[in-house]
Amino acid sequence: MGKPARNPRVFWFSNSPEAPTGYGTQSAQVLRRLKKAGHDTAVHTNYGHYLGVGKWHGIPIYPAGHDLYSQDNIYGHWLDFTKQSDDPTVMVTLADVWVLTNPNLSKVPNILSWVPIDHMNVVPEVEAWLRKPNVTPVAMSKHGLEACARKDIEAVYVPHALEKHWKPTPDEDPWPGRFVVTMPQANKGVMPNRKQWGENLMAFAVFAKNHPDALLYLHTEARPPHGIDLVSLVESCGIDKSQVTFADQYDHRMGVPDDVMARIYTRTDVLLHASAGEGFGLPVIEAQACGTRVIVSNFSAQPELVGDGVAVAVQPQWNPTQRGWFCTPQIASIVEALEAMYQTGGGHSQDAVDFAQQYSADRVFAECWVPLLEVFS
Repeated sequence: MGKPARNPRVFWFSNSPEAPTGYGTQSAQVLRRLKKAGHDTAVHTNYGHYLGVGKWHGIPIYPAGHDLYSQDNIYGHWLDFTKQSDDPTVMVTLADVWVLTNPNLSKVPNILSWVPIDHMNVVPEVEAWLRKPNVTPVAMSKHGLEACARKDIEAVYVPHALEKHWKPTPDEDPWPGRFVVTMPQANKGVMPNRKQWGENLMAFAVFAKNHPDALLYLHTEARPPHGIDLVSLVESCGIDKSQVTFADQYDHRMGVPDDVMARIYTRTDVLLHASAGEGFGLPVIEAQACGTRVIVSNFSAQPELVGDGVAVAVQPQWNPTQRGWFCTPQIASIVEALEAMYQTGGGHSQDAVDFAQQYSADRVFAECWVPLLEVFS
């Protein structure tokens, strides 16, 4: 009789599970279930934890490095974790793979890279990483899976997922009588500007001129040091001050809790999220889980996430920094989509809620993560 299979140990590289970011929340939902399933797990953060080895729900949290993407200490942390046991250990990365530059990573026997493919095709630096013999590509979208297949790269599909608290959460209405359009985007980066702030805000400006009850809620930083000056952009687009409001900037910087965000989504009439490209697009599923319709670009992973909403027309946009195609959402098409959503009357969409259920964290872990990790037992 052979030896019983052992749960592989997991060394997780991503944002801290305490960080209120997309990668942080996705790390948290998987790590909780890994621990519950009996996997010995540790996290190496590239963002969100910086001093000493901490603990999160009993899981060791190794600190980020001095290098921007923590490549200076990733292999040292890996060695420290693996020396503690002779059980099989796998490294999981949840980050852009082009940041994984430490040459010692070639010595790690098995790396699962949960990879965002946010361009039309797999860009060269990403392709080079995914072809490494010790790397198993894990596509977070069906678009990513298909893009890998076009390059003859064998990958597995594991989508991002939601905890149960993402649900319709009614609360006192902070904007009574208004048709609320919400944009919960990270305001980071200028060239290229992946979130397409200019196109989205100009489209809202056109739409809002015929709808004085329209209100744009920008859940983001207004004037970050490494992003777009949205105050100036709002003014340039001609959006009336009575038709736009920002998140409280201190609260946003400190991190808005998920339950508060669920209340914001629930009150929102439509999520505006037409970007240049998405590896997944977590707010699109979060909003729909709360009963909110969505507007996205008909490009990359975005259309596959629409249960109730519109995927707007786009044209190709070349991204020279990564030598791949993004898209530019068409302003006229966004205006038409806003108008279509306005004509629904806004409010709750049960179709959106029902669609989002397929991304339940319990379901995705059982159907995707469990069989994937069994390979390494």
